[in-house]
Amino acid sequence: MTRRVHARRSAFAKSLLMLAVGALVALGCGCGTVPAAGGPGAKDEIFYLIFVRSFRDSNGDTKGDLRGIEDELDYLQGLGVTTIVLTPLYKSPFYHSYFATDFSRIDPAYGTEADFRRLVRALHGRGMKIFIDEEVQYVTADHEWYRDAIDNPKSRFSRFIPFRGPGNTLPESGPYGLLDLPSYDGTKVRVATVNLYDPGVLEYQTRMFEYWMNPGGANADDGVDGFRIDHMMDDLDSRKILVNLFARFWTPLFEKLRAENPHVRILAEQADWGYGDDFLIRGGVDLVYDFPLRGAIVSFDKKKITGAVAETWRRTPAGKGQLIFIENHDTNRFASEVGGDVRRERVGAALNLLLKGIPLIYYGQELGMEGRQFHGWNSDANDIPVREAFPWTETVGPGMAVWYKDSGPWWTRSPLEKGGYVSLEAEAKDPGSLLAYYKGLIALRRTHPELVSGDQAILADDNDRVFVFERFSGARRTLVAVNLSNAPATARVAASEAAPAPQAALLRNAATGDALARGGDGSFAIALQPYGVGIFEVSPPN
Repeated sequence: MTRRVHARRSAFAKSLLMLAVGALVALGCGCGTVPAAGGPGAKDEIFYLIFVRSFRDSNGDTKGDLRGIEDELDYLQGLGVTTIVLTPLYKSPFYHSYFATDFSRIDPAYGTEADFRRLVRALHGRGMKIFIDEEVQYVTADHEWYRDAIDNPKSRFSRFIPFRGPGNTLPESGPYGLLDLPSYDGTKVRVATVNLYDPGVLEYQTRMFEYWMNPGGANADDGVDGFRIDHMMDDLDSRKILVNLFARFWTPLFEKLRAENPHVRILAEQADWGYGDDFLIRGGVDLVYDFPLRGAIVSFDKKKITGAVAETWRRTPAGKGQLIFIENHDTNRFASEVGGDVRRERVGAALNLLLKGIPLIYYGQELGMEGRQFHGWNSDANDIPVREAFPWTETVGPGMAVWYKDSGPWWTRSPLEKGGYVSLEAEAKDPGSLLAYYKGLIALRRTHPELVSGDQAILADDNDRVFVFERFSGARRTLVAVNLSNAPATARVAASEAAPAPQAALLRNAATGDALARGGDGSFAIALQPYGVGIFEVSPPN
């Protein structure tokens, strides 16, 4: 449902002033500026996932590009982003750029290699980092390996693609067992599986990864800081054709990358959408997505959230990381999941940014962009509604990457076509906006290091509608209480739950500084508005 949002957001901001972090602007924290190197929270990380074709158009062709991203680095850094993750850049016949026709070339719609290097240098000059998305398991029929090997057993690439037909007539199909994948423009594109067992494939991809990690040569500052591995599996597509890939392909690749650059980090999109412990241990990656927690947050069910938080960290090895997120390019937008209720969007934001882990924001999430997958189009158009143009302005105009405009029902149903959509132009002027709320939360992280690197505990309370947790590091402790219901709620938390020295414990509202009164039994009664968020400093040091 498209929202007429501005009046509603201002009203919510007023009603939540006492307990919501939207009131952080009163502390002077709403600017979202990035602290100087070595300052408070200097090690804080906020990942930001960009669907490149839809983010920012710099040259008027309606397609998002690398120069467009560079043009908006002030915005991203002002929001508090430290690391951007880009969807694939290589040539592909698909709008999303998965399934390559050439792993070595950037799609001209995105720009040139010089544009890429310039973007990386610009990010590094700001102390920011960049990850790029890689999917190496498939190629299209236009790829050199496929073109040379099809019907040609003598091809030097014959072993790069598994064939089932005699004389290389029938390649092993791509994902989901499909050989021809339909695209939103009505075409069908042949996609074949790559033989990740072949040493030549491993050698080639190692060179490609090394190149993007260090394209300018030794000591250059134009290489990526990490890679996102799309659709990573140990048994590719669970078909028992390419098995033990952790040991046979991924681990050797990662070892070679780390030998060249010990600081490179690998993020897996674990294809099973589980907790990712197998990928962190046997798969050798550094980071995974916390898919189970995302599902629990969307449910607004306290038991599910509590269980997912506990299980996440029970199954995460020391030294490994989880990306905490509420939406990405393969899920419905969170704003649509919660019916456009900005109060619930704030709950999602608080859990996204304050729970233990590295927060990931999907582009436009901070504005409340809407979008829900539609599986009736039977093509990659199904996902266009969750990959729409970033709404820079209140009316569609220059810079908006509306590459899909007038191409089908995904456009005629779009909030951008219907009007009344959220936009950066509007929210940047509104101190009660969701954008201001995100900036306030990120600013809070940077003045409270326990919210960045501290440990985490789920606190017991007497209300099954209120989820309470605490982040702590040394003497610093911050308590967060979230009302998961559409009714006022009060939760009582024992002082012994909140602090190691309960007789001296105080809870002070992080936005207002007001102390929370203790009851006769010594407990704290935390009163929350419907879908309210309360954030409190626990016995803060002088």
